[in-house]
Amino acid sequence: MRTNQPRTIYLSEYQVPAFLVDHVDLRFELFEDGARVHSTLTIRRNPEFPDQGEALVLDGDSLVLESVRMNGEAVPENGYQLKGEQLLVPEVPDHFELTVVTWIEPQNNTRLEGLYKSSGMFCTQCEAEGFRCITFFPDRPDVMARFRTRIEADRAAYPVLLSNGNDVDRGELVDGRHFVTWEDPFPKPCYLFALVAGDLVEKRDTFHTCSGRDIDLRIYVESRNAQKCDHAMDSLKRSMRWDEEVYGREYDLDIFMIVAVDDFNMGAMENKGLNIFNSSCVLASPDTATDAAFQRIEAIVAHEYFHNWSGNRVTCRDWFQLSLKEGFTVFRDAEFSADMGSPTVKRIEDATLMRTAQFAEDAGPMAHPVRPASYMEISNFYTLTIYEKGAEVVRMIHTLLGPELFRKGSDLYFERHDGQAVTTDDFVRAMEDASGRDLGQFRRWYEQAGTPVLDVSDEYDADQGVYRLKVQQRIPDTPGQTDKQPQHIPFALGLLGADGADLPLALADGDTDVPASRVLELTEAEHTFEFHGLAERPVPSLLRGFSAPVRVHYPWTRDQLMFLASHDSDGFNRWDAGQRLAVDVIQALEGQADDGEVDARLIDAYRRLLNDATLDQALVAKMLNLPSLAYLIELAKEADVQALHRAREKVLTTLAGTLREDLLACYHRNDDSDDYQLTPEAIARRSLRNTALAWLLRIDDAEACDLARVQFDRASNMTDQMGALRALVNSGFAAERGEVLDGFYQRWQDDPQVVEQWFSVQAASTEAGHLGKIRALLTHPAFEWTNPNKVRSVIGAFAGQNLSEFHQDDASGYRFLAEQVRRLDDLNPQIAARLVAPLTRWRKFAPVYREGMKTALEMIRDKDGLSRDVYEVVHKSLAGS
Repeated sequence: MRTNQPRTIYLSEYQVPAFLVDHVDLRFELFEDGARVHSTLTIRRNPEFPDQGEALVLDGDSLVLESVRMNGEAVPENGYQLKGEQLLVPEVPDHFELTVVTWIEPQNNTRLEGLYKSSGMFCTQCEAEGFRCITFFPDRPDVMARFRTRIEADRAAYPVLLSNGNDVDRGELVDGRHFVTWEDPFPKPCYLFALVAGDLVEKRDTFHTCSGRDIDLRIYVESRNAQKCDHAMDSLKRSMRWDEEVYGREYDLDIFMIVAVDDFNMGAMENKGLNIFNSSCVLASPDTATDAAFQRIEAIVAHEYFHNWSGNRVTCRDWFQLSLKEGFTVFRDAEFSADMGSPTVKRIEDATLMRTAQFAEDAGPMAHPVRPASYMEISNFYTLTIYEKGAEVVRMIHTLLGPELFRKGSDLYFERHDGQAVTTDDFVRAMEDASGRDLGQFRRWYEQAGTPVLDVSDEYDADQGVYRLKVQQRIPDTPGQTDKQPQHIPFALGLLGADGADLPLALADGDTDVPASRVLELTEAEHTFEFHGLAERPVPSLLRGFSAPVRVHYPWTRDQLMFLASHDSDGFNRWDAGQRLAVDVIQALEGQADDGEVDARLIDAYRRLLNDATLDQALVAKMLNLPSLAYLIELAKEADVQALHRAREKVLTTLAGTLREDLLACYHRNDDSDDYQLTPEAIARRSLRNTALAWLLRIDDAEACDLARVQFDRASNMTDQMGALRALVNSGFAAERGEVLDGFYQRWQDDPQVVEQWFSVQAASTEAGHLGKIRALLTHPAFEWTNPNKVRSVIGAFAGQNLSEFHQDDASGYRFLAEQVRRLDDLNPQIAARLVAPLTRWRKFAPVYREGMKTALEMIRDKDGLSRDVYEVVHKSLAGS
């Protein structure tokens, strides 16, 4: 068992840096057997640091130190110390230059932190603490410097040499080598440093800014991917224009570059002027990428570009403030995506992620506030709480202030803190100062972990025409936090009359010009609101637009949910009512799925959806999806996975069997024989068509099987081919399943991104993804242990999506995951730590699963040399057991 427990770092212990770095001059000599890094730092003591005699301490990780020089003179070996992985220089003047030469081996770096090799190219990932894997440095975000970088490499093998900023010099060297020098005029923390060297093709375009400047846009990819850049380039230009129009933010450098990398731990990285992307998040063509992939790429390109201001020009003071840049930027990219497509559908997607995954995180052992108070390993805090809940917190500020005052606040924030490393308090303070609103209580959203619960009850006084709504809020205990204080919650609602129309929301007698939808501000543990002038008892439409990341408990009847699903003017709540109705039906069948009958009202609701041409078809496509098994597990007090799975399957197969003719009609009505278009209307047609096909294949319908085979063979785009493949893989037609899987792989085996889809469609399938098949996929020639996308597409898809197979009562799925985490921990601790997540909430499950999950965690815990990343997750998951 591991005994060297990693140190816990606390926000309360923050101190300003003892030394500041004004300039960094880097020279990289790149070779096949390693890289030599020459780093010259211009350093001065920080006058704000209390101890002016402090020794210089530089962070390092896996470095071979070759030499140290100060102001051009060699520092003798007794003039510095290597303490652990840090370089200490005890005697330094107030101002000096320090030159350090290190040797690293990027070709052996499977952690993918710092400088490493992917598909033969050199590339970097320095967030959060990867720069210390390149050279010794005060590796913290509040040390900001200007960087100049010279890269030297063999011209034939690495004709493209890239770094941050602008290309200021280039030339030839001896032995067929060459160099390029880059200079970034803007100070930045080292986590935004980037370098790429490889044999890449360049796709170029130009963006004309609002002030009349022309920006050189470049995307670098391997030659085989040259035809997959157009969508990313168009997304980039749309993002740049949107940020100018909505936030007044213009790009500041002369060049903006994107590089696609196959081996990458994250989705993408916003390095100043040189964004490095996971290939799956930038490469797309209609024949290789689904509609969902196109939309994801557009959102990620926008996210990383928007970081140029919300993250780069204004960055975070310390890693506890991570949501300062990530939450704000996720909010910005969500609004962009809403403007580019369907706002209602985007809101549904975001809320689904929150309610299924982030709420689970809030209720688990790794629960933490949006601004954490402590951590052991910062890589573990790139969480849904930081990103998605952080974005919801920013959205609530937007709701409370309104769009004009929010824009005024964001302008003030950027102007006040340009070039600085700041905190979430600085962001909120800018919003307060610009709007005149006191957000003191609202700050609790950054400080308190957990998901608030709103218990809502009501009564109607027919004699007075008064409807009373009582709202009580509570926040469950989370690790290290009890007795939570009330949050400031924007609570949007409407009231529907018997005709389905919104009723006026008058809060006092005689109110005029009252709205049909209001945002009430909850600030106390309990509120009672009175609505006057109502001639009938209304049906409440609560938390419209998912106005806050909270759970709402209200005793809607099934008839009321049917009514809301048919009439609510708020598209999000219309979808939500359908989800609540389906959840209620599924939960009622749990434990009696073989004998129970599916409520005819649910069948009727789905029949109406399938045949209502007046509704937004993009919304219909979302409403047709049953609540996921993951969401049902999250709602359960003590989850019996197999019982929930059987109940859900009972509802799905009953709906599909009863509505067979309606589904076939929907399939044919949405036949998309035209050229591929990426419009909301076309996406909705394909989604409806493939949903209908999937449902019909779940009842092993022979006619649908023939339709799927024809669609698979004739599909002109990956969305339809993958739709047919997924439907057949999840059907009982074993022979057809094997044929299409083999045919798909033979066609696409040379395209890594498509092969990842092939892996995941099997690993996530209840029919094809049994444990024996998963083990076989790990030995497939296309699988690579060192490639995070391949690992996620098999192990991640199995444990995170194929829940009925993963949660077997013999605990075989849990043991399998523990084995793979132990193996991956030696290769890539970040990926290993993230794969532990399905085991962390073992207390949530019924006893038949609980002990096996706990035992699997203990199996991981007992590995010799366990990484800090995995140790923290497992330690917190088992705490108190």
